[in-house]
Amino acid sequence: MIVGVIMYQTSLTKGQELVAIRMTREFRKQGIEAYLITSPYHDNKLVPYHRSITTSDKGYIIKENEFNLGIPIIRVDGAISTWPPRRIMFRDTQAILRNLVEDLNIDTFIVHSTLWNGPEEVARFKMWSDMLRNEGLWNKKIKFIFMAHYQPPSPIHYPPLERMYREVWNRTAFPLIFKTADLILCTTPLEIEEMTNMGAEKEKCILFPGGIDEEPFNTQPIDIHTKFSLPKNTHLITFIGTLENRKNPAAITKVAQQLSNRNDIFFVIAGHPADQTETIIKAQKELKNLKYIGEINDIEKASLIKSSYANIILSKMEALGLTQLEFMYAGKPVITSAIGGQSWVVRNNIDGIHVNGPNDITGAANAIIKLIEDKELYKKLSQNAKERATQFTMNNLIKQLIQKINTIN
Repeated sequence: MIVGVIMYQTSLTKGQELVAIRMTREFRKQGIEAYLITSPYHDNKLVPYHRSITTSDKGYIIKENEFNLGIPIIRVDGAISTWPPRRIMFRDTQAILRNLVEDLNIDTFIVHSTLWNGPEEVARFKMWSDMLRNEGLWNKKIKFIFMAHYQPPSPIHYPPLERMYREVWNRTAFPLIFKTADLILCTTPLEIEEMTNMGAEKEKCILFPGGIDEEPFNTQPIDIHTKFSLPKNTHLITFIGTLENRKNPAAITKVAQQLSNRNDIFFVIAGHPADQTETIIKAQKELKNLKYIGEINDIEKASLIKSSYANIILSKMEALGLTQLEFMYAGKPVITSAIGGQSWVVRNNIDGIHVNGPNDITGAANAIIKLIEDKELYKKLSQNAKERATQFTMNNLIKQLIQKINTIN
């Protein structure tokens, strides 16, 4: 088995991109040759060497250990689409896929995300290669695995034009993908239900909840209080994620405002800048109990998680919540809006506390106070969170996935 994990760009902070990176790395740790196949974009910006990709005879170039990720990355040509928004499309994909199979003997493609041309292109390539093989024109057996990280086209979260485009994509792309994919990886049981309702065979759908990278948690932590000038002897309530409207970090500044009279509670926000960054920076200037520390690396992230008292996430839309699993892995309860997959990841009053949606500021403030004042509850939630998250390490999930792939005829 030689695996190509396909994602439309790289990122060190975004959930889907991180899953693709970690998946590739874990395959290699377990002795499976694997590559991350992606576009010339990193966090929606072209990599410096992007012109060398377009001049390559094969349509791709291989970079070893880019961004110190410890994996080989195959960059192919691509462009940011004007529609749909926030997506990157590959170019000349059929020829490139065939070159990758013939040059590197890749026989298993795992494609991430929706609303871009990667899943459809691999579905067509899989069908084409099967037809060639059946006619005796090619001897390659291709396996196709799809991981949607699915977000329903809700009218609450998307304007009409984008929502309808997403519905059209679902109705036209999913039937081809469901027909040709050998396995469909779903982040939660809720997603399995969504996939089967849209036509996927239930037998093909397997649970794959993101995957926790254990290595940073096993590394000696750094002193984040000193590094980021955070107060000691306080309960750190932490948000880690992109500062985008979907993640709703601005709501956390309102929680901090409500608890500004508590000297024993301090809010930390970390993550890649986005459309709510200015709101966060403004709030930081006005509140003494909140600090934005910017984008952090894996070791800093693990150290911050270990030093935190609890995680808070008031997102408006969430397929899973990989960061929440990481906090839980460290034994930290999660206060969540319980939107989408969060309602499954974090069990209410078992691993954390559900509030009444992304705008329940008072509920979030009360949940924090409850966790601080009720030590027995905190201890119970902490133990349960760690036990639950330990099931979902990338090591365990990839072992199970390898077994599944090996059963594909």
